[in-house]
Amino acid sequence: MKTFLYIDGFNLYYSAVKGTPLRWLNPIELAARAFSRNTIFQTKFFTAKVAELPGDPHQPTRQLLYWRALHTLPNLEIILGEFRKRIVRMAVVNPPPNTIEVFKTEEKGSDVNLATHLLLDGFQDRYAAAIVITGDSDLVTPIKMAR
Repeated sequence: MKTFLYIDGFNLYYSAVKGTPLRWLNPIELAARAFSRNTIFQTKFFTAKVAELPGDPHQPTRQLLYWRALHTLPNLEIILGEFRKRIVRMAVVNPPPNTIEVFKTEEKGSDVNLATHLLLDGFQDRYAAAIVITGDSDLVTPIKMAR
């Protein structure tokens, strides 16, 4: 069955990979093993380029290395959203009512990009089945619509 694979990269990393031995996970192989009857023709990996942070200045380099590894996989496309970093004032839990300045990071646009590609590819009859790797409940409606 002609299958397209859609991967929410940040969600996959922060929910299943970070802090585990799976940091070089091949997501196409993962999906192929889980759905052995399907033939994955195209993979779309949705992510954003991270920014350097004081606590982890090498994070962008590690991400680029992983992307290079992903680019060796057949028919994989990386589709970028945005990564935002800003300083915000947040309350301290203990002792209250103090506040401190922290870096707030957000990945923006990947879920919308994934939903758009999933629906457009479906409307254009490009796949017979779609596999979506995410834990983001914002994608429930577009997945239902694609079905």
